[in-house]
Amino acid sequence: MDRYKSILLFGAPGAGKGTQGKVLGTIPGFYHCACGDVFRNLNIKSELGSIFYEYSSRGELVPDEVTVKMWAENIKAHAVIGDYKPSKDLLLLDGIPRTIEQAKLMDDYINVLSVVHLTCNDEEEMIERLRRRALKSNRHDDADTKVIRHRWEVYERETAPVLQHYPKEMVVDIDSLNSPAQVLHDILDHVVPAQNTHFANFVDD
Repeated sequence: MDRYKSILLFGAPGAGKGTQGKVLGTIPGFYHCACGDVFRNLNIKSELGSIFYEYSSRGELVPDEVTVKMWAENIKAHAVIGDYKPSKDLLLLDGIPRTIEQAKLMDDYINVLSVVHLTCNDEEEMIERLRRRALKSNRHDDADTKVIRHRWEVYERETAPVLQHYPKEMVVDIDSLNSPAQVLHDILDHVVPAQNTHFANFVDD
């Protein structure tokens, strides 16, 4: 199987991965895939869906191998129905891989061209941003500062080390505390050359 040419959107909770991914996904030649949407749209009557429900209903983390299989089946389905065209589109991944083990497993599926790392040097500002977002979405449990800090701790412990899985020259740091338009501008500066190369190769083929 040809591996999907991909760009990873990476960063702590509240860094804006989903917001930027959705905007980029409206640009022809990019296809945004948020892992959270994969889980939310999962058919719990399917084999993998029932396994996912079994773990989530107990409040346990889904094993990395199952998570990657669910993602792989989902992205393959989108390719089959044609809304994602691997030969034309660069895959923008948001929320996966979350662990080193997931990154290793996904090496069989994706050819990572770039890692966009949305950084934040002000943890308190990000916590307040997450709290406001949760209240706006009427998710009062998620607005609890203790819950938010726990998410940060999990990110620092399990997800931040994923960056070390990829060559340093592949990773670009972008300040997520700038205005959304500025963040988008900075991301485009980095990913447009990758899309140009991908498009040129597609035309040549």
